[in-house]
Amino acid sequence: MKKPILVVGAGSWGTALAMVLAGNGHSVYLWGRDSSHIAELKAQGCNKRYLPDASFPEGLLPVDDLESCLNECNEIVLAVPCSGLRSILEIIDKHGEDKLKLCLTSKGLEPGTQYLNHKVVEECLGDKASTVILSGPSFAKEVAAGLPTAVTIAGTDLETAAWFADKFHNEVFRTYTHDDIIGVEVGGAVKNVMAIAAGIADGLGFGSNTRAALITRGLAEIIRLGV
Repeated sequence: MKKPILVVGAGSWGTALAMVLAGNGHSVYLWGRDSSHIAELKAQGCNKRYLPDASFPEGLLPVDDLESCLNECNEIVLAVPCSGLRSILEIIDKHGEDKLKLCLTSKGLEPGTQYLNHKVVEECLGDKASTVILSGPSFAKEVAAGLPTAVTIAGTDLETAAWFADKFHNEVFRTYTHDDIIGVEVGGAVKNVMAIAAGIADGLGFGSNTRAALITRGLAEIIRLGV
């Protein structure tokens, strides 16, 4: 019998990703730290707090006992903020198996250290986990609603990247693998700077030419930073 896939983080993004996996026919545990919230998810069959219009597919089980899940699951999707990643990894290090597949889905840098997420995993777990990054233009509400979405799953271990890509991939949630884990993380972390600049330009009354120039030059800067 195949082991369930564990999704850590029962916010909007973790819930949406768990729904994709369960909708593809996989058994999924969706863990959240708030026991009362998890009880609501079980009773209501949806995440009314974040995604009220999206019902859970069969095979998605909300849970609040992380340690028990770690004793059972080898494949883990982490959908927690960068600020909380290290504390979760410390629990995984203590209670998880020795050979894990991890898929990180948060965009950003760790506060304080300014580490990329995969670097935090390396520091906490060493060679205990094979790590990939899932990133791309993907609003949780649209993913949960089944609207077409495409993401990149990147990692130095392309076998692990392909494993997660296969589990997530379907007709409306398309996955593409790559080995440039740093480039994908950097792009996801700094893209919002460009978005803020575009918003400021709009607020100042500038036109489409200005927005296009900002996006074009912003992409060039992201590429230089990532390379």
